[in-house]
Amino acid sequence: MVKFIPYEKLSKKAKRELDRKNRNTWGNVNPATRREENPKAYKRHSKHRNKDAA
Repeated sequence: MVKFIPYEKLSKKAKRELDRKNRNTWGNVNPATRREENPKAYKRHSKHRNKDAA
């Protein structure tokens, strides 16, 4: 059985390991704020998208 040692009394190495273990990740979620495009806004790029291809 593992003895309980208070966090303050742990070694620096043990604290780092415990912190890494308890840290969470965002996974597939990007933490940057997301918002929908305004459907009424003028979309400059879509109007002339395929003109240069000809």
